[in-house]
Amino acid sequence: MTVLALTMGEPAGIGGDISLKIWAERTTNNTPPFFMIADPKQLTTLADDLDFQLPIREITEPAEASALFANHLPVLPCPMAAPCVSGELNKKNAAAVQKSIETAVSLVQAEKASAVVTNPIQKQVLNEAGFPFPGHTEFLADLAGISTPPVMMLACDSLRVVPVTIHVSLAEAALSLTTEMIVTKSLITAEALKKDFGIKNPALAIAGLNPHAGEGGQMGTEDETIVKPAVEALKAQGINAFGPLPADTMFHTRARAEYDVAICMYHDQALIPIKTIDFDQGVNITLGLPFIRTSPDHGTALELAGKGIAKESSLLAALKMAASMVGKRDRGQ
Repeated sequence: MTVLALTMGEPAGIGGDISLKIWAERTTNNTPPFFMIADPKQLTTLADDLDFQLPIREITEPAEASALFANHLPVLPCPMAAPCVSGELNKKNAAAVQKSIETAVSLVQAEKASAVVTNPIQKQVLNEAGFPFPGHTEFLADLAGISTPPVMMLACDSLRVVPVTIHVSLAEAALSLTTEMIVTKSLITAEALKKDFGIKNPALAIAGLNPHAGEGGQMGTEDETIVKPAVEALKAQGINAFGPLPADTMFHTRARAEYDVAICMYHDQALIPIKTIDFDQGVNITLGLPFIRTSPDHGTALELAGKGIAKESSLLAALKMAASMVGKRDRGQ
């Protein structure tokens, strides 16, 4: 039976709030079974503060979670070093945040859990405590022992996007973009769409870098010299790719019906359309890992933590998408 490993995320953020809310509404929302890797004392205190009547049950093995989930929130203990105050960061608890992620990955690698779903982390406090990675994705790649950087895909019901360059300036994105980078990320994406989404021949729409996809070199040459050769290389490998396309006409309803994923050249080119179309239910999916990992497409929202007002819809969508991906892999679709 599918059972998902849900990490604690930043304990001072909204991860605890939305996780508790999702379990409380599990029947209404048809939530797939999950267990949290967190500090039971912190969750119990948070549930009391939010006036949630939640029976939290500590477990020692993920196998216990499926039977318990209907009546208890299963929690695999991951104790924190210091008491947590909602909205107040404390780097003493950074080790527990990191341990929660490590535990989730090790359990999935040992086939004791089906997939990793991560609550948002606060990179600042982790880095101050000596965390050597820019974020979740790089840490997960290190834990997986892979050399090819994983791919970030954002998805909702009506759109999937992959940014080729991610957390760099717009100027650096243009300078660092290469044909090889586009091809590599597109191949990883195509394979994941087949394996995890059941799409036999995924269509990849490749966005241009410049306005009007460069308009024949009149608005920059990168689309002719970098992007177009990537599209040709993908086609030569049997990938259903087309472009480069003007990004300003790629995301309206009729255009989205023509492809399964948009491969975008930089961060905002990908994230603005998906956040505009479905801000509350976007899911962050890491492609190219040997295990399934999803996450809500939002941050820790410290200002909302401990108040019971944070929306849980993105985390719920991440749990459901992880369970769906597990099903696709299990059925070999």
